[in-house]
Amino acid sequence: MHHEQQVCPRCGTAFECRVGDVTNCQCYGIQLSAEAEAYVQQQYPAQCLCRSCLLQLQQRYHLFVQQSHRYSQR
Repeated sequence: MHHEQQVCPRCGTAFECRVGDVTNCQCYGIQLSAEAEAYVQQQYPAQCLCRSCLLQLQQRYHLFVQQSHRYSQR
């Protein structure tokens, strides 16, 4: 199985990417909306991010959408 040492381009943390064994990869189970995934891909094209950064971006994007929705209703 293909495992690769990576450095997160967002925070600099080293992690192991398990592209050949996705169910055991550190990113497995993190669900991003299509919009959040597109945002991550735009900001970090063709790069893997560590689990912590993916979770932070997932939460921040969710909060951004909620706030945008609230302001649009005013």
